[in-house]
Amino acid sequence: MAALALLLAAAGRAAAQTSDPALPDLAARLTAMTAVTGYEQRMTDSLLVLLPGAARDRAGNAVAVLGTGPRRRLVACPISEPGFVVGGVRPDGWMTLRRAPGRVSPLLERQIEGQRVTVFGRRGPLPGVIGVRSIHLTRGRGPAQGAFTVDSAYLDIGAASRAEVARAGVGVLSPLALAKRPHRYGADFLAAPVAGRRVACAALMAAARGAIASHGAVPDNESVVVAFVVEQELGGRGLGTLARARGPFAETVVVDSAPGTPGMLVQGPDSLAARWPGLGAAARWSLGARYAGTPVETTSLAGADALARALTAWIGGNR
Repeated sequence: MAALALLLAAAGRAAAQTSDPALPDLAARLTAMTAVTGYEQRMTDSLLVLLPGAARDRAGNAVAVLGTGPRRRLVACPISEPGFVVGGVRPDGWMTLRRAPGRVSPLLERQIEGQRVTVFGRRGPLPGVIGVRSIHLTRGRGPAQGAFTVDSAYLDIGAASRAEVARAGVGVLSPLALAKRPHRYGADFLAAPVAGRRVACAALMAAARGAIASHGAVPDNESVVVAFVVEQELGGRGLGTLARARGPFAETVVVDSAPGTPGMLVQGPDSLAARWPGLGAAARWSLGARYAGTPVETTSLAGADALARALTAWIGGNR
């Protein structure tokens, strides 16, 4: 925490040069996106447009390199999220679901019962709903049926046959997640599924864009790799690819979120450093989020602005 406080102090001295006035809109835009683990390509497409000079690497990460010096540092934010995929298509057009790769908690499964979802087919995103159990058929049976799980879920996109589902571009393994409706409330709160991680990524995007616009923000003897990494829920495979392909790095900062007071910044060691030695001295900077793991996960835009300034200072060598 002391090191992060020093970075925040250094960032405050250059606030006029580092703060991105578009950060709230950028945070809302990223929070509205969906990137189910293993199916992050569409979000990566958008990030490549938002970050000048960025390119997709072999793992599917969006990567930009600032500076040309031999001492390399890495700052990365995961974009993946838990979700579901279509498991089968019935003759009547209803679909069954399966868990996407990675960790999908029972809490997340219960959240989708009777809710609006977005399905990502070959022709783009489609709205859908998850059916609920008939109260007429289940009345009086009590809780013996057990909690709702994805194994008993049915997805409806308004199709009446298997052929209509196919024409809509949806099929087995099409990913889906809760429909994203970011909600701003109070002085500076933003709520949505996976809001903490998305807003942390928006802070990194704002810092990187500011560094690119200011030219020469990175010390002459260094280069900083900025990455938005995929498959974090699969053992950090996107981060591991960076460690092998672009490392070794002298330092790595992983920007993410953690349960806690909205907008609070917490610094600590990153557990993936032992698995990927090429990351060097690795730390995790977490943006606090209330109601973590729920559809109304909430964080603070003021905290995001502070994080963006701290990242700007770190990119510039003030660490």
